[in-house]
Amino acid sequence: MRDADGDGSTGAESVDQTGDSSSARSVFNAEIERTAFQRKAVSRLPVAQVLDLAATFFRDRGYRVGRTGRPGQLFVMGPAEGALPRVTGEVNAQADVGKARTTLIRLDAAGERLGPAMADFHALLRAQRKPNSAATDVVPPA
Repeated sequence: MRDADGDGSTGAESVDQTGDSSSARSVFNAEIERTAFQRKAVSRLPVAQVLDLAATFFRDRGYRVGRTGRPGQLFVMGPAEGALPRVTGEVNAQADVGKARTTLIRLDAAGERLGPAMADFHALLRAQRKPNSAATDVVPPA
C-alpha cells in the first residue's frame, strides 16, 4: 500500500526517527501503570444514585465529571498530575447483576491524585454496604 505522497511509506513508521517519542511514551506508560486503580464494587443503590454520588464525590475534589453516551457510565477528568499531562477515570454501573436490586460498579483511573481519590470512593461504597454496628446493637428492655 502506498502513501498519498507516493514515496512508498505506509504511514506506520514513526515520525520521530530519534526514538524520543517512544521514550516519552514509555514514561507515560510507566506512570499510568504506577498510578492505575481498577476495582469492582457491589452496591444496593440504584445505578442513577451511584452515578450521582460519584459525580458529587469527584466534583468536590476538583475534577470535571460528566455522563458519557453509554448508559451507566461516568467520566472523570483532571489536570496534569505527575508525569501525565491530564488524568482520566471512569465509573461504570450495571444494574441487577447476580441478584435483583444489586448494582455492579467498575472503577478505573490513573493519576497521582485521581487513583487515591478513586480508592477513597471505593472505600465509601464499601462503607455504605456494611451495616453500622452502633445502629444494629439492640439493647434489650430492662
